Order: sequence, then structure tokens, then C-alpha cells
Amino acid sequence: MNVTSAQEGPWLDDAAGRLIRPYTVSGGRTKPTTALDLLSMVMATGSSPQTHMGPEHSLALGLCDGPTSVAEIAAHLRLPAVVTKVLLSDLVDCGALTARAPRFHANPTDRSLLEAVLDGLRQRL
Repeated sequence: MNVTSAQEGPWLDDAAGRLIRPYTVSGGRTKPTTALDLLSMVMATGSSPQTHMGPEHSLALGLCDGPTSVAEIAAHLRLPAVVTKVLLSDLVDCGALTARAPRFHANPTDRSLLEAVLDGLRQRL
């Protein structure tokens, strides 16, 4: 069995993919205790969790040096968003992370914002 590097997750195999079911990572829980949106921003507080956390908790915490969205963390961990929200809410509950709701502009159809998004998309092509 060829297990991938630790940065890709300890439970991934090159040939088999994920070696455990995602819900096992969250202990079968599907409801986070903290209200998190995919665009919620989380950031490490610098405090270490006082309770034992699993390897995915440690990986998630390592991704939160600066403000990072829940969606981005889920992508890096290769976990479903609901499982990632449970892990992150555990870290918020123990004081290792802070979370804030996404901020939206007062005028979501602001022309300059839409033009900036369009320019960014054109640059990626």
C-alpha cells in the first residue's frame, strides 16, 4: 500500500483513495456546534487545543494561519464541507480557532466588483 504524504492527509492511498469514510473523521457527527457557512472565515488563535484531536483537526488548524474560508479548508483536506464544518467547530469550541461570518458588499451588483471578477477570470484563461 502506498500511502500519500502527510500534507495530503494520513488516510489517503494513491490507488484506493480515502481509506476511511468521511463521517468517521467527525465521529459520526453531521451538525457543527458553531454556525459556519462555506464562505465563513476561520483563523488560528495561537492557543493549542486542550483535548486530544484527530489528525484532520491538526491538518485543518495548520491551514488557518491567516483568515481562510471553510470551503478552502475542505478542498485542502479533501473532505465534504459538512465534515469540515464539524472539525472546524470543534476547534472553535476549544478556543484554537475564531470564526466570522462572510462579509458582503452593500451593493452586490456593484459594476466595478463585477468587472474585477471578470478581469480575474480572463487572466486565468
